[in-house]
Amino acid sequence: MTTSVGKQRKQRKAAGSLLARTRSHERAVQLLMVNQFTINLGFYMLMPYLAQHLSGGLGLAGWVVGLVLGVRNFSQQGMFLLGGTLADRLGYKPLIVAGCVLRTAGFAVLGLVDSLPALLAASAATGLAGALFNPAVRAYLAADAGERRVEAFALFNVYYQAGILLGPVVGMALTGVSFRVTCLTSAAIFAVLSAVQLRALPARRAAGGPEERESVLAQWRTVVTNRPFLLFSLAMVGSYVLSFQIYLALPLEVRRLGGEGATGTSAVALLFAVSGLSTILAQTRVTAWCEAGLAPGQALSRGLVLMGAAFLPLLAATAVPVPDGGAARWLLVAVPPALTAFLLAMGTMVAYPFEMDTLVRLSGDRLVATHYGLYNTISGIGIALGNLLTGTALDAARAAGLSALPWLVLGALGLGCAAALHGLHRTGRLAPARPAAA
Repeated sequence: MTTSVGKQRKQRKAAGSLLARTRSHERAVQLLMVNQFTINLGFYMLMPYLAQHLSGGLGLAGWVVGLVLGVRNFSQQGMFLLGGTLADRLGYKPLIVAGCVLRTAGFAVLGLVDSLPALLAASAATGLAGALFNPAVRAYLAADAGERRVEAFALFNVYYQAGILLGPVVGMALTGVSFRVTCLTSAAIFAVLSAVQLRALPARRAAGGPEERESVLAQWRTVVTNRPFLLFSLAMVGSYVLSFQIYLALPLEVRRLGGEGATGTSAVALLFAVSGLSTILAQTRVTAWCEAGLAPGQALSRGLVLMGAAFLPLLAATAVPVPDGGAARWLLVAVPPALTAFLLAMGTMVAYPFEMDTLVRLSGDRLVATHYGLYNTISGIGIALGNLLTGTALDAARAAGLSALPWLVLGALGLGCAAALHGLHRTGRLAPARPAAA
């Protein structure tokens, strides 16, 4: 009876408006959520169009375009640990503001220069900016949300996805004028965001403890010897590989079947609309349901099961003959990938808030930003390797006439990670770490 009442209360709370749920949190948490929406709005209104600007607008060779984009990704993924460490040592607010200021400069330069050294420097700056503010934002949110961490991270994901969904739409309109306008508008957004955070975001830092007297190497040693944290990080890598397929395998499959014309373009747009809108509309309700009836480890493993099962529609579609054209062709091109995108979003909705909460618990509330930083780096390496293997598998499978094979492998990856998380839960390795002695 108590469980049923608790579940009903959670679901009633989830039924409230997004604004009401956001305002129920501390002012700093509210600001962090709006900040994340704005960060993603500014980022995604520019980045989807950068490659076209570099190759078409500036006439750079393909390998140079790849180098510029690669430098941005490497400077972010490679510096997450440093960003998290600095946040734990200097406080969360300085790193958040510094990251936004650095991205302001980087995006402005991208719109104003055409020399390769300047483009590389600007690209590196935008990546480093993400490495500075991402761990700090999550550690700050976890600290201020307290016992409502899971709910706060669910709301955070809504704002996060809303920025991703709206950014490219705004960017498309601005890029229709010129890419320089897009860059300068994005830079202006980050400049305003920097000023707002500098003025309105309260100062916050990690709780005092022995880490304040430790060297950086000692802090890193603490994190890399946290075995439950490392096991959890490795088990969760598959979730990032799977969720990233909305940017890789799904568009490639849509283009393979639908071509580069209106059919393929509309089907790709549908992927992102389904993924973003489903998260915005359902995230808080899904989280409330999971909190009411599932332990964190159970929610994590079930989220991964959903993500593995997401590839069943694509697997089933490989058994259907491809129509020559018309509505039947569009349905085959659009519906199975859209169902996969929806199930991937559902799996992420189930797992993400508990994933973020579990990281805090496994850190023992110590060096939280550093743990987030290393976790992001591990995930980034996993995504890079996973994308390389996925792309290779797609090409090899199609050449061999085994179009179902990539979807079988991706589905198996999800189930394997779910089994690993279930094992960590059953053996108690997802339980809170004991606080270190002072």
